[in-house]
Amino acid sequence: MSHTWNLDKLYLGFDDPQFAFDFARLEEIIKEYNRFQPRFASYENKITTLNEFLRLNIEFQLLVDKLYHFASLNQSVDSTHQQAIKYITTFQMKFTELTATETIFKKWLRDFPNIEEAIASDKLLEEHRFHLLEIIHHAQYMLDEKTEILISKLRQSGSSAWGRLQSLLTSTMAVPYEGKEITLSEVRNLAYHQSADVRKKAYEAELAAYKAIDKSLAFAINGIKGEVNTISEFRGYASPLDQALVLSRMQETTLNTMLSVMKDYLPMFRNYLKRKAQLLGHKNSLPFYDLFAPIGTISRTYTINEANDYILKNFKTFNNRLYEMAYRAFNEGWVDYLPKKGKVGGAFCANLISIKESRVLTNFDGAFGDIITLAHELGHAYHGEAIFKESPLNSDYTMPVAETASTFCETIVNKAALREAKSDEEKIYLLESSIQDYTQVIVDIMSRFIFEKTVFDGRKKTVFDENELKEIMLDAQKQTYGDGLDPDFLHPYMWACKGHYYSGGLSYYNFPYAFGLLFAKGLYARYLSNKEAFVAVYDDLLAATGQMSVEDVAKLAGIDVTKPEFWIGSLEIIKEDIDLFMELTK
Repeated sequence: MSHTWNLDKLYLGFDDPQFAFDFARLEEIIKEYNRFQPRFASYENKITTLNEFLRLNIEFQLLVDKLYHFASLNQSVDSTHQQAIKYITTFQMKFTELTATETIFKKWLRDFPNIEEAIASDKLLEEHRFHLLEIIHHAQYMLDEKTEILISKLRQSGSSAWGRLQSLLTSTMAVPYEGKEITLSEVRNLAYHQSADVRKKAYEAELAAYKAIDKSLAFAINGIKGEVNTISEFRGYASPLDQALVLSRMQETTLNTMLSVMKDYLPMFRNYLKRKAQLLGHKNSLPFYDLFAPIGTISRTYTINEANDYILKNFKTFNNRLYEMAYRAFNEGWVDYLPKKGKVGGAFCANLISIKESRVLTNFDGAFGDIITLAHELGHAYHGEAIFKESPLNSDYTMPVAETASTFCETIVNKAALREAKSDEEKIYLLESSIQDYTQVIVDIMSRFIFEKTVFDGRKKTVFDENELKEIMLDAQKQTYGDGLDPDFLHPYMWACKGHYYSGGLSYYNFPYAFGLLFAKGLYARYLSNKEAFVAVYDDLLAATGQMSVEDVAKLAGIDVTKPEFWIGSLEIIKEDIDLFMELTK
């Protein structure tokens, strides 16, 4: 089994004749796309025009899925890959050639006479009902064609370039540690080390290393947030957060209800953190460098094969489809496991609808948390399996529901491991590993939300230097972690290492993680109450995520996410784990 992923089903390389053929076809599709402009000047043969335009869009989406993913996946494991970088830039510039036609089409569709009647009269249009009506809804935020083209082109030298800079700097930064240089991913992975001395030294090395790039990253984040502020205001959004909610297909009521309940439960997490500090011998609260310190007697690390076997065993308890998908992922080269210089940090999953497979990137280091990360990303892959049967135009699910299947798979593995625990010490280890993750997804995510909102609001009036950004981050951490963390040992550079802040088209990629965790917990409770019935509903729910609002997806499982009762119920499930941990560590 290879420890790197295999992209051959996309292309054998940038010199593959099929890559050249598809690239040429992409250029031809762009020309065909733009030849629709005169047809959007009237509503003569409007149903035929719309049908043919949708068919061309489907072909375009499948082709872009192959070409762009091949370049971006290559670049993600080697940020200095010049061909990949060149093609990513080329594709982004090519996409700007569609902007005028896209804008004209959206306005044409917005004013389409008797659109509901037209949709009902055509099978392809009916299949894409939600997609078409959503375009009409979003059309209210469009600007004129010339402005849309200008924005699209300027983004290539604006937010897109700033985002690539952050990725390049953080993936290639050399961190001096113990007489040698290691990558940022490697030094951050040491936060899970058994040795307290190693964890603290790694934390100090990480913070010191950022000083070499923090000014550049401050410029990048200021540039991106300033651009988003300007464009969202001109489009008519109340704020970038309003825009994020529209793109998430989520009501503000849902977000506010969830955040309010999360805030009410922060003391529960702070008590856990203080107990962990006591167990680790700290007199005061927990220092940031010990957030991920292992607790309990299980100190083993896992090989990649052991991690795979562990996941397969536990996935099989849910259904055969999940097991079989993971088996294929491990044996057919879907996963790129190990950290290396130039590889991006963290983890992600790319659903490749063009080949009906996914590719998963992790930075596996052998800790139990790495198994959970792998299970999380394979959850995204399972979500992909559900949507691969849908049209490419119906497969675009939003950020909040994007984290549902991934978090559900984490829960499967965590709960199974806890049931198999052979001693209280093993239970403590497993519980604490889970609670670590919950703390990140509830407490740390809230700090990231506060940080991003503060930066967005402040950028309307000023520019923040690196020291001001550090202070904003520290204040956000104090608001959420409270007395759970030692105020002398926080992490002022969390804004530097998180790529989610550096996107011009995807703001507030933080609260969806909390939604995903708590929604998945609620779903898992329903799974336990009636396993056979739930498994049948679950795949349909995932498949529908590209064609429904967050609230309507939840209703498929009988859940009302606008009410606090659901969120309270989900946090009470987490409270059970924390209460058990507190009892076992008295």
